[in-house]
Order: sequence, then structure tokens, then C-alpha cells
Amino acid sequence: MNVVILGAGTVGTSIADLLCQNGIHVTIVDTNPKRTQAVNDDLDVRVINGNASESSVLFQSGVAAADIVLAVTGIDEVNIVAASMAKAMGARRTIARVYAPVFRDLSTFDYQKHFGIDRMLSLEQLAATALARGIRNPQSVVVEQFAHGEMEVLEFVVTEKCKITHKPIRDLKLPRNVRIGTIQRGKKTWIVTANDQIEIDDHVTVFCRRESEPELKNLFKQRRQKKRRVIIGGGGETGFHLARILENENFTVTLLESEEERCNYLANILKHVNVIHADATHREVLEEERVGNTDVYVACLGSDENNIVSCVEAKEVGAEEVMAVIGRPDYTRIIGQLGIDLAVSQREVMAKRVMTFLNEGVVNALVRLPGSQIKVAEIEIIDGVPATQNKLAELQLPERCLIAAIINDEFVRIPDGNDQMVDGEKAILLAEEEVFYNALALFKSK
Repeated sequence: MNVVILGAGTVGTSIADLLCQNGIHVTIVDTNPKRTQAVNDDLDVRVINGNASESSVLFQSGVAAADIVLAVTGIDEVNIVAASMAKAMGARRTIARVYAPVFRDLSTFDYQKHFGIDRMLSLEQLAATALARGIRNPQSVVVEQFAHGEMEVLEFVVTEKCKITHKPIRDLKLPRNVRIGTIQRGKKTWIVTANDQIEIDDHVTVFCRRESEPELKNLFKQRRQKKRRVIIGGGGETGFHLARILENENFTVTLLESEEERCNYLANILKHVNVIHADATHREVLEEERVGNTDVYVACLGSDENNIVSCVEAKEVGAEEVMAVIGRPDYTRIIGQLGIDLAVSQREVMAKRVMTFLNEGVVNALVRLPGSQIKVAEIEIIDGVPATQNKLAELQLPERCLIAAIINDEFVRIPDGNDQMVDGEKAILLAEEEVFYNALALFKSK
């Protein structure tokens, strides 16, 4: 596999290092001769000195034959232009790192689609997602990252009040745009089939469109749970994304931000978050805001040192769990000794996310659900493959396999048995590991 990385900063080099460890051929491009020399000395990669947004440099780097081109310079506009040019030159997939939220806001303009880029990734959003995974259901966050926020993945604990127990899944009158995905019973998690039955105390994962969520929650009649209290120190992009993920769920979220202008901005956007103008680097502020009574404290401040110190002090004043964003990988070795429950490195999260895209053929991205043998894949639909020949109900999918969602240029839909996939769409496939490649065969040309 051939990967071209545009940008030899801390993010680009950390990704290159991980790829080299996995035996992948890497080319790195950067304008700074000192950086390229340092990379050349430390890593077994091909290095080119030049501007990533110039066509001659991209041709020289070999993007035309690249499986993936990663544009991860420090400038959003350069990354977007370079990734778009690389795609036009023949790169199989292109990924652009972006910081500014406007580039990912589909309500204003779809930059990704317009420039023909396969993915736009934000370090800050990825870090927030990893933190959210540590706070709430880990399976849901994994699946949501494929569906671009248009699909809800809900987990219900089945109680005696629920009316859908002890009935085959096929006989349940579920709302439209709803699929039951997995059942966790004890320590075992599996993908449901039409013959499975839900039992009391099961943890059930359900895929749905957002408009179906109220009806679905009423159907499961889950017992009212006490909201967990989460306090986030720092209202930068990572803190903002984390608050946004958690604000509409079973959490009471408080966000502490020291800059008044940013504080006002966040208060206008985060309607269900208590935004407070306060500096979380000071212990007296943590005490005043009752961090000692919180379930989770998360430090998303401007530096590793501030995050570490803030977490240590939050733990000392009584916070049950403390989490931090950490930039320097070497700091992660001391985190456990300081009593910090979870540390998320933006560089490491980005590198691991990139690894999910290193697949051949029709598989765009591939991950495993935590604590299970279930694989989740985003798959390109190509005209003429067996998966396009019949409706979903008539496809010869292996047992313990599920098409959870279908994505096209306009929206994400939760399919039913009458749906039929067409060329240009993408499918979110869940499959037990032992049948995954049998299911994948339906998406390949014969």
C-alpha cells in the first residue's frame, strides 16, 4: 500500500511513524527543509521538499498512484486544495485535516463534496469523540463516525415495563427508519437476527433517524436514570465538540471557559450546556464550581501541563473520574501514576483513525466494535455487484450480518427489507468476524 502525507509537522510525522511500523510505503512532503531532513533521519520514508498545493510537487510525490493521500499541514485551505488536486490526479482516497468548524458545517456549504475529498477530519473533533467514548456507550460512537452525524445510535437497557420482550425481532412493530443492531447479554454481544428475542436486562443498540428517536424511547420505556454530571474545563474546539456530543443525552454538562467572548459564543450555540465564564486552571474555581461532586471532569485546556495539573486538582477535590487531552505522547506514561483515568492524544487518535482507512477494494473504512468480534465497515456500492441485484430482504447475507445504514449524497437512511442499494451509495455493514468476508463478497464484482 502506498500513502502520501502532505505536511511533516507533529501530526504528519506521528502518522508516518505508525504507518512505517505496519510496513506501509510512505512519502512525506513539506516546505520546511529542516523538517524534511529530520523526518529523513528518523523514519524509513521517501521525503520531498516542496509546497503541497503545487501540482508539480504532487506529481513528484506520486499521488496519482497513491492509495491514500493525507493533507495534514497546519493550514486548512492548503489541505483542502491539495487533497482535491490529489484526487483529481488519480489518488484512490484523499483525506484533509481541517480546524475551522465552517469547513465541516453542512448547513452552510458541503466543502467535502464540492472539492471531491473523501474525508475531512478534525483532530479536535476526533479527540472529543474519543473522550465521549470513555464517558458513554463505546459502540455508538464507533458507528456514528461513519454516518456523519445524521444517524442516531441509541442504547437501551430493557426493563420489565418494555412491551417488546420475548417476541422474535421479526414480529416487533418498530417505528419506520429503525433497526435493532446488537444485543449485549452479560459479557456477550452479537448482531441480531429476525429470530432473536429481547430479554429483560439486555443492552440493546438501535440505529435510527433522529426524527424516530422520541417514538423509540417511548417504545422501550426505559427506567429513568439519574443524569451523570460532566464538567469540561476549556471551551476550545475539543471542549466544544465534547459538550455538543453529550448535551442532548443523559448528562448534565457544564463548560468552564476563561475568555468572555468565546464564552458568549458557546452559550449561544450550546443550548443545553451550562456555560460559565471561569478559568479551570485555578483550584479555587474547581472548588467553587463543585467539581468535587461531579461524575466526570475533562480537561481540554490549552496545554498538556494545564490539563494534567487541572485533572490532578479535580481528583483531589473529589471528582469521581478525570480525563485529559494530551499532546505529547511521552506524557501518557505518567498519566496513570497521577490518578488520571483517561488521557487522549490528538495525534494518536488521528493516526489510529487513518489506520481504519487503509483497506483495499470497496472497503473505505473498517473498525471493530469494542469488546466484541463485530466488524463495522463503510463499503462503496458499485454498479453490477451482487448487492445491487436484489432488495435487501432477498440478498443472501450471512447470518449475524446487518446493513445498518445506506449513505448517498443527499442523506443517510435506515434501510428496510424493501430497500435496494444502487451505484454510488455507501453501506454501513456490521458483521461477525467469521462471516465478514462472506458478506463482503456481495459487494465485489465477479
